[in-house]
Amino acid sequence: MDQIVDLYLSDQAVRTKWEQLLLKLGLSNFSAREVNTIDHTLGIVDDEGQLMGTGSVAGNVLKYIGVCNQDATPGSRFNQIVTALQQYQFNRKIFHNFVFTKTQYSTSFQHLGFTELAHTGQAAFLESGTPDVDDFLAAIPQIPNQSSKKVAAIVMNANPFTLGHRQLVQLASQENDLVYVFVVATDASLFKTSERMQLVKNGTADLKNVLVVSGGDYLVSKATFPAYFLKTSDDLIKTQTTIDARVFKNIIAPKLAISRRYLGTEPFSHTTNFYNESLINELSPQIDVKVVPRFSNNNQVITATQVRRLIKAGDLEAIKSFVPLSTMDFIKSNQKILQTRIQKGMNINGN
Repeated sequence: MDQIVDLYLSDQAVRTKWEQLLLKLGLSNFSAREVNTIDHTLGIVDDEGQLMGTGSVAGNVLKYIGVCNQDATPGSRFNQIVTALQQYQFNRKIFHNFVFTKTQYSTSFQHLGFTELAHTGQAAFLESGTPDVDDFLAAIPQIPNQSSKKVAAIVMNANPFTLGHRQLVQLASQENDLVYVFVVATDASLFKTSERMQLVKNGTADLKNVLVVSGGDYLVSKATFPAYFLKTSDDLIKTQTTIDARVFKNIIAPKLAISRRYLGTEPFSHTTNFYNESLINELSPQIDVKVVPRFSNNNQVITATQVRRLIKAGDLEAIKSFVPLSTMDFIKSNQKILQTRIQKGMNINGN
């Protein structure tokens, strides 16, 4: 009879068996970026002690799920491993989970109570439990008669909030009745999520038709960025950005009556350029996509990347021309903390 067991991937023999099973099932990316995020792994072993299935959790994401149906009722091992993972999460008091899987497996997850949020030809993004996307949207403030207003959206990491970000928000504010600024909620940046949220709020406080809200798990989230079944980084970026765009177009925008999305050009980020292209392709014509050229100051292109490099160098004077006063005050007050994060290995060259 099959049994659920804990698998400890730090044991090389266990890790080898785990990889061999997943390779046989078509999952082949065991990069450190993917494996190191795993919190725990479960396995299914048969009467002979052979590994016949596995699944892992990373935060609130279920990943590396695969089963061999040899000598078993079709679907039984899949149901067993997913149910065991959900129970493990329940014991950790995690009641809301995502899965990013191959499209052909979406129906199997739906049979276990997951709801599909979006899919492409390659991948599907699903969730289960609460708070779900409806709860996320219900918590976002709205204005009276919003459905008849001109409503726009901007999604930004704001790492940190610059004069370029400010000008983009200000332009949208002038052209619309309401602007939602969704701040990326993943803590993987020099400036922590709470800090970035506050910097955006401080930097736009005078724009009364601007609402700054969290992007949660649904806008440029780590939940939508696993790479283990895609062959190249461009495949990963294209799939993730398409999923992200479809969640926005089909679920978020209709609920909030958003009819326009503002994008800033990004000459220095391959990923952001790819993301912008996907948004243009996916959102149009239902949602008007307005691409705004990158703003400059004194013939210098304003980028958050340059600000982070100047923080590393300790050149506060040069930072002044790139950020609003509120961001400048924060950087001055927290210069040592930010530089310590960089010294400890925080990447400052990404988005």
